[in-house]
Amino acid sequence: MRGVLFDGEQPQVVDDLEVRDPGPGEVLVAITAAGLCHSDLSVIDGTIPFPVPVVLGHEGAGVVEAVGADVSHVRPGDHVCLSTLANCGACADCDRGRPTMCRKAIGRPGQPFTRAGEPLYQFACNSAFAERTLVKAVQAVKIPDDLPLTSAALIGCAVLTGVGAVLNRARVDRGDTVVVIGTGGIGLNVLQGARIAGAATVVAVDTNPAKESAARTFGATHFLASTDGVRDILPTGADHVFECVGHTALVREAVDLLDRHGQAVLLGMTAPTAEAAFAPAAMFLDKSILGCRYGSSRPQRDIPLYAGLYRSGALLLDELVTAVYPVEEFAKAAEDAREGRVARGVLTF
Repeated sequence: MRGVLFDGEQPQVVDDLEVRDPGPGEVLVAITAAGLCHSDLSVIDGTIPFPVPVVLGHEGAGVVEAVGADVSHVRPGDHVCLSTLANCGACADCDRGRPTMCRKAIGRPGQPFTRAGEPLYQFACNSAFAERTLVKAVQAVKIPDDLPLTSAALIGCAVLTGVGAVLNRARVDRGDTVVVIGTGGIGLNVLQGARIAGAATVVAVDTNPAKESAARTFGATHFLASTDGVRDILPTGADHVFECVGHTALVREAVDLLDRHGQAVLLGMTAPTAEAAFAPAAMFLDKSILGCRYGSSRPQRDIPLYAGLYRSGALLLDELVTAVYPVEEFAKAAEDAREGRVARGVLTF
């Protein structure tokens, strides 16, 4: 079968991958569509260290092909959106409704794939850049058949992370003020999360002026090319500032833009050894810096919620899909993503 393989030197589209049959508590999914996220590119450029060779992809949707023993919530033929959380469901964090903190869901890559007999790692417990992938049952979330799978695929990362950061982690409230630094796939979903939450003022910041139209479509009330003009709009600062780029200098800017009792939420992926600096005195008056993994999401709850919001017109998905590429055009899709030409490119099989 086809898939995108990274061997530590360069990614390539291959056609001779194999994946094992599902065991107990596992689901085999035929992937229809998979979004290309910057986290996939970060594996390639080394920002995210990951063992190789690895089958890339982590934002996908498709159709259940087979299930293992003890799987009852999905069956062959069901349409599913995949999450990256292979959480155990039995630890204290899972029991408290915090699957993103489950230690079995973090940094334990399996090897369900082979190529010419060589085992291959699975990225983010998912590997959606393959015609078929194997996931834990908890990762396969049933969605209505009428959701376009090219759009539904994006729920699995961009939407869960961006909208989830607003609703679950920051808990933005009606009338709050929000600044979003970076309007890529994650930033656009932070913008629409703020809109859904009822934020009064939502300032999008991006150095690319071509992104203004999309930012306003998703919920921005203002658009700036830098953070310099934020105080003209919000003289006392913002209630919430979301850093969606992953530059350490922008972490400092996010902190500096906070109002009293404000929160800076860090979503952009920096290199593991990168360090950010800020003045501790800036944190007085109850300001906070919040980390956020995967939108503090509970995928079996949140994916159906977002599917319902999409069907009602409140959540934009189709508008996120800037371009669709056959998987054989992965190199072009990656280049377009690096150059900021797309909100989200989607690979199809």
